[in-house]
Amino acid sequence: MSKRILLGVTGASGIIYATRLSMHLKNLGHPVDLILTKTAEQVLKHEAQEQLYKYAHAIFPIDDYFKEPASGSSSYSAMVVAPCSMGSLAKISAGIADNLLLRSADVCLKERRPLVLVPREMPYNAIHLQNMQNLEKAGASIISASPSFYRNPKTIEDLVDTVVAKVLSHIHVTHSLAPDWGTHV
Repeated sequence: MSKRILLGVTGASGIIYATRLSMHLKNLGHPVDLILTKTAEQVLKHEAQEQLYKYAHAIFPIDDYFKEPASGSSSYSAMVVAPCSMGSLAKISAGIADNLLLRSADVCLKERRPLVLVPREMPYNAIHLQNMQNLEKAGASIISASPSFYRNPKTIEDLVDTVVAKVLSHIHVTHSLAPDWGTHV
């Protein structure tokens, strides 16, 4: 059964995480609707990730609160914010919903829908960690953009997909990106 996924993209470096996630979701038959911050649009161009747009079912303007994701009666199965800047993470943690991306994340929390945040920044300071802890307590999953190496990735895409696989699992999307531990050898 197809799941509708909302993907928020902030201005943190690492738009490739959003691109690869969107590509895999589309290939698996799950439509992805996008919300990008203004800074994300700039970083996307700088990091040459324009292909993200071709995987989107819909793209919503960041300042349009009259779009479906702003409502608790929307039918999204989950929301992912990837990459997630620490500024956006802090605002979500504080319940500040001053754009469509932040409002949509707030909706996911209040409706108890899966919300996955993929921070790419490091190192973390005490404020970052406190915000992440508050979000985890509120029901969000924090999956840092920390790729794994034990499957011997050969490309940047292979590395990125180790994080994408974890995100897909947390939004309950069946995939074959990373086989179960016992089957990888």
